[in-house]
Amino acid sequence: MNEFGYTAWGKDFLRLAEPLASNRPESMLPRARSIARNGGVTVTFDGCEARATVHRGSEASVVSVEFGAMTRELSSALAELTTAPDNLGDGDHRTLLDAGQSPAPTLAGSDCSCRARSARCLHLLAVLYTVTRHVDETPVLALTLQGYGRESADATDHGGPAPRWLPINEIDPQAFYGD
Repeated sequence: MNEFGYTAWGKDFLRLAEPLASNRPESMLPRARSIARNGGVTVTFDGCEARATVHRGSEASVVSVEFGAMTRELSSALAELTTAPDNLGDGDHRTLLDAGQSPAPTLAGSDCSCRARSARCLHLLAVLYTVTRHVDETPVLALTLQGYGRESADATDHGGPAPRWLPINEIDPQAFYGD
């Protein structure tokens, strides 16, 4: 049995670290798996973002990974599932694929505080393995990290914190600077 990506939901996240279209083996993958396996990654989730601290020896790096939002079609297909989101299984994953909707995540962006000049550093890979393990244990996290349910919460919750970013076309210059 695979240690990472043993569910269909986790396997989708595993493909972010181990893409099938890779031309050659990536030498950092065994070290990244070892860091994730041995508890070197502490991760927290906030909406579509995973923030982590990766400890390796006496060094620590801070990693932020943002996942892309799911399509409206996928969100609609998820709403038609009879399974409660907390009880998702591999069968539900297969149902979505059969309906032509892939629940596989995409990376919207990532950032690491290390000195590596590569978009796919060791720390990012270790975080992706750790996220995969969390998704294997709690498949609904695969949907949460892609924004599932967020649009309905945003529409009904007006008492929460202000959004992090505001589109510039929504700013009224006269009201912004006062009278």
